[in-house]
Amino acid sequence: MTKSFPAASLRVAFGLVLALICAAPSQAADAQALVSPAWLSSHLHDANLVVLDIRSAIDGSKPEAFAQGHIPGSVHSDYDKAGWRVERGGVPFMVPTIPELEKLIGDLGIDETTHVVVVPAGVNVLDFGAAARTYWTLKYTGVAHVSILDGGLAAWKAAGYALDKGAHAPSPTIFTATLNKSILALASDVEGIEHNGGATLVDARPASFFLGKERAPGVAAYGHIPGAINIDSAKFYDPATNRLRPKAELAALAGDVAGAAVTYCNTGHWAATDWFVLHELLGRSNARLYAGSMIEWSSRPSRPVASARTKWDDLKKKLGLGS
Repeated sequence: MTKSFPAASLRVAFGLVLALICAAPSQAADAQALVSPAWLSSHLHDANLVVLDIRSAIDGSKPEAFAQGHIPGSVHSDYDKAGWRVERGGVPFMVPTIPELEKLIGDLGIDETTHVVVVPAGVNVLDFGAAARTYWTLKYTGVAHVSILDGGLAAWKAAGYALDKGAHAPSPTIFTATLNKSILALASDVEGIEHNGGATLVDARPASFFLGKERAPGVAAYGHIPGAINIDSAKFYDPATNRLRPKAELAALAGDVAGAAVTYCNTGHWAATDWFVLHELLGRSNARLYAGSMIEWSSRPSRPVASARTKWDDLKKKLGLGS
């Protein structure tokens, strides 16, 4: 016997299905790696949204910059001082411990269901690197929905959107990390790649560091991890717009990266931009960040380093003419 359903019931069922279908694009939008000022403005009052302003001395901001003007409702966490990178085992700029990460992120009002929009100042590639490293850290701890405001606060202001002034304290919550280890490369992983291959090592530093012509403070050796290729993170960035370059240009710049990739730099800052481009924008799901980078790699003298540095470079350094 065939049952018949009241028209009202069918309308309700159809409405529920339609609601689920319509919800899908919204959820996909929440996962966009880059969002525009217009998108953020239209979603600013979403219940699960946290706008995370990470301005710090790295972008030239003074401690009072947030109070002087910020995106309405945003919270501030100084990328340079709040604990996004910490000293571990005598090596600075490392990934914090799980308890440290849970406290840092939870105290900002972020939990596992939050959509975080990271807001850099929007002034240069170094500043974008801070946003990319913060983004990576949130993803690593299991925050599924993270975005970076394309063009940062500068783009928000250029679009004519309002700013709030004064303090805005976050509402702390309990955050439980679920580590996504697929996007982190440890020193032991890089040692294996250096010995046996299996991934492309991508050095994100300017060529002068890669070649060993100069060395960052804290890095104990000149040069790069043997076998690495050099893609300076600045190549991915357009200083005229203070945004990453169009996707087609990014893909062309990354054309030499074959198969799996591990990005690194001096401290895991520049390398976060290369990882973000490869993994989040170009869909290279097998890209990882070696967060310890050269500052950790060179802390153990037994690890090899390749360099084009010459005796003339050393002499110039003694004469105060070089690094």
